[in-house]
Amino acid sequence: MTRSWAIKPAGGRLLAGLLSLTLALTGCSALLERDYTSVTPHNAAPATEGNPSTLRADSYQELVNALVYFISGGMEEGTVRLYTRAEDVESFLSGACLEVVQEDPLGAYCVEFIKYTVDPVVTYFQADVHITYRRSREQVASIVQATGVTAIRSELESALSTFATERVLRISYFEEDEAFIRDLARQAYYNTPASALGMPEISVFIYPNTGRQRIVEILMQYPLERPELESRQEDLAYALEQLAWDLDSLTGRRQALAAAWALLDTGDPDPLGGSTAYDLFHSGSANSEGLSLAYAALCQQLELSCQTAQGEQNGEPHFWNVVQTAEGWRHIDLSGGEPALYTDAQLLELGYTWGEGALPACAEE
Repeated sequence: MTRSWAIKPAGGRLLAGLLSLTLALTGCSALLERDYTSVTPHNAAPATEGNPSTLRADSYQELVNALVYFISGGMEEGTVRLYTRAEDVESFLSGACLEVVQEDPLGAYCVEFIKYTVDPVVTYFQADVHITYRRSREQVASIVQATGVTAIRSELESALSTFATERVLRISYFEEDEAFIRDLARQAYYNTPASALGMPEISVFIYPNTGRQRIVEILMQYPLERPELESRQEDLAYALEQLAWDLDSLTGRRQALAAAWALLDTGDPDPLGGSTAYDLFHSGSANSEGLSLAYAALCQQLELSCQTAQGEQNGEPHFWNVVQTAEGWRHIDLSGGEPALYTDAQLLELGYTWGEGALPACAEE
């Protein structure tokens, strides 16, 4: 028997974000600091000449540092007093501008081109630099430093939970490609089931093409407008909270099974149903993907460890869950209408398959 569920109406919510850029003169540049480590690509701070927009450079590398310093501060104009031989001035300036625009991560990401003029002074050459950007200061200020897969996926989960349309990461020791980032974004989507209201289209751009540090730009285009997504997110959160209230006194295996039955009392399995948890509550039915997201979201509400599982059932793409119990991790699938807890061996006998290492082992007791 299916019980109708009334989702509490939700008003609009105003989301505001403050983005800040902390600049530290430790090499070529420093960007927004988070809880992750960072590596600066240059090893010397540019020397000022009493004015932050006027820098001194005694070598080619110091000239590169100075240009990156200007860019990290979003400066459109700056002056470099270059103390070098006259025959080196033009090659230094043209080479440094090209290197910064093509090889430095920040320059490759946000600079359109750099122009300069040079005037000889008594003991040095004064280069007046003009920088044209293709990114706003706000975009540069929003760059997040991240090292490692966990940090990248965490940033993507944060972005997807707030329906952000863009996330730009500065990543150290990054040797992967765009497909790797899109796969992490997909993982992040299923790791945030209460906000998984339609898989966004993911576009990835990496600057520069090679290097120990690179900036990764991730653009997300959602199937619905942000106000609608926020409204559905709030409605779903309310429904999950109400449903969890009746299950909170249970523990372990009993709670895991009771959560499944509570969802099936709310809506029905339907291969043609919606693919989100919201669809189950709002429309009264969901396919295997929607059911698995609903179960994962309810488990998160109950603080019960759970993952969305993706694989095949009898050769067809299928979703289910793995949930942690006192006996260990167990598979559970709501799409059959009779949820039970299974080990790996038991689920394989039922015709399910999944990628090696993709899920926690569900071993015998």
